[in-house]
Amino acid sequence: MSAKPSLSEPQPAPGDSDGAVRRRVRRLRDGELRVAMDAVAAEVPVALAYNDEPFAVMLGTPQDIADFALGFSLSEGIVGAPGELAIEDIATSLEGISVSLRIPPARAAALQSRRRNLQGRSGCGVCGTESIEAVLRPPPRVGDGPRIAASALQRALRELRRSQPLNALTGATHAAGWADADGALRFVREDVGRHNALDKLIGAMALAGADPQRGVCVVTSRASYEMAMKAAQAGIAVLAAISAPTALAIALAETSGLTLIGFARDDGHAVYTHPQRLLEDGDDAVAAPRATDTNR
Repeated sequence: MSAKPSLSEPQPAPGDSDGAVRRRVRRLRDGELRVAMDAVAAEVPVALAYNDEPFAVMLGTPQDIADFALGFSLSEGIVGAPGELAIEDIATSLEGISVSLRIPPARAAALQSRRRNLQGRSGCGVCGTESIEAVLRPPPRVGDGPRIAASALQRALRELRRSQPLNALTGATHAAGWADADGALRFVREDVGRHNALDKLIGAMALAGADPQRGVCVVTSRASYEMAMKAAQAGIAVLAAISAPTALAIALAETSGLTLIGFARDDGHAVYTHPQRLLEDGDDAVAAPRATDTNR
């Protein structure tokens, strides 16, 4: 089965529509054994081909594939704007999902120098890259970005916890969300892979024309080097993760101008780089205009 969707058209999972499948399970609780049907997160190979040339095979949740294709293309620097990418076909089968993409010839030529084949790493975007230079490519420096209050960050985190229906059903997915400077959550995407969730979010924001300089990105994972890289490449100025950052992520955030926040939880947070954008409660935050609310 194949289709030719628009970039904004969400894509269903093969044989499912909510990113989960039902599987029989033998569950032992309090000494009692029961057989029941359990909701399990779907995970399938997603193959991306640019101008008819295979480029990457990721493992991910088969939702929001158009968002993923665009976000991955932007966060990896394959294209510089949504208008440079055309989704020619999304084909689903028992084996997975194949996405045929078209990019300008100059972009395709540049891509040849970064050829790689990623397989089976739940969205790891650097596994399989052929050179150190390709992994450690410097992203463009982010802009001035917003100034937000710590209370706004806390609001974004609370709303993110309430906006993960697939994780509530399966307990197996990460989420990436984007909130405005007041902390109001505007976009959320989920995936079994934290990198995929962020790519889906970046794609959704780009399609809606949201300015990444006007808010904060919150993620339910650690802040690895690649998470920081993808955020900076997309122009996001503030990235807050509920878990720790890595040393390489901190170094990249420092040089790119990204405000990197770790351990962002109910009882506080830790700001590792560029703390000027996060205001302590009681200070006056410079509020940014709100984006169009497209969160589902």
